[in-house]
Amino acid sequence: MELQIKNASGAAAGQLTVADETFARPFNEALVHQVVVAYLAGARSGTRAQKNRAQVSGGGAKPFRQKGTGRARAGTTRGPLWRGGGVTFAARPQDHSQKVNRKMYRAAMRAIFSELLRQDRLLVVDALDVPEIKTKHILARMRALDLADQGRVLMVTENVDLNLYLSARNLPDVAVSDVVGLDPVSLVGSEKVLMTAGALQRVGEWLA
Repeated sequence: MELQIKNASGAAAGQLTVADETFARPFNEALVHQVVVAYLAGARSGTRAQKNRAQVSGGGAKPFRQKGTGRARAGTTRGPLWRGGGVTFAARPQDHSQKVNRKMYRAAMRAIFSELLRQDRLLVVDALDVPEIKTKHILARMRALDLADQGRVLMVTENVDLNLYLSARNLPDVAVSDVVGLDPVSLVGSEKVLMTAGALQRVGEWLA
């Protein structure tokens, strides 16, 4: 498969050959859904916690005598019916992560990249580096590539580019990532994915 590469001004800058086995796969919706759900579940902290009646302090003494008061008998003030008492079914810290093996994850990423290409949501450029930390450089690049007001844009570089990241962090609809930091949620949730040729080649080697 041949992909067109564009330069900073939006003009054609050559062709890039990618493998059909990686970037022309059918879209497996069930697999992609499973991987996306597993990724989001793994991001949950699961740190909620409440105290049951055994963990609440106090309540060791009987609050009032057993008989003669007209009230219901009680042995502690830390039961779930009392103010300041423990919770009946107290929440506990839990792990929400789901197991997804490497073969499934790579197959899902191949399906996502293939679908992005079919929907013309993946653009390849020769470079994304900016000379200095200025947001206007990112805006000019997006206007040249007709990406302004196109929704969420994900920029992917081969390696971490600090100038690019700092220049784009003021833009609410622009995210920057390197190949190592790619994840299925960012790819699926972006209207356009802008990748450098080097980054796409590294993805092809990773998913081959």
